[in-house]
Amino acid sequence: MAIDGKWNLTIKTPMGEQTGTVTLKQEGDTLTGEMSGAAGATAIENGKVEGDVLKWDAKVTNPMPLTLEFEGKEEGGNLSGNVKLGAFGTSTFTGVPA
Repeated sequence: MAIDGKWNLTIKTPMGEQTGTVTLKQEGDTLTGEMSGAAGATAIENGKVEGDVLKWDAKVTNPMPLTLEFEGKEEGGNLSGNVKLGAFGTSTFTGVPA
């Protein structure tokens, strides 16, 4: 799985599609990196790789403080999966190489 690098993310939210970037680095089963978007940049937390599944959290403060919980896979050179939007339920995200 080739996930190291920068990805352009699109997250479907109740307020419409939100875009940003995430830079990922895999070392064994640990995933580190940084997400950035209109609200600024934040380090990803709790990043891990379980088989072919990627998981990480990102705390955002805009438009309100919440933790986004990502779970997805790399397939065909792109990322896709689900993201928990705090109290706003679960939605989907996609990522393409930047």
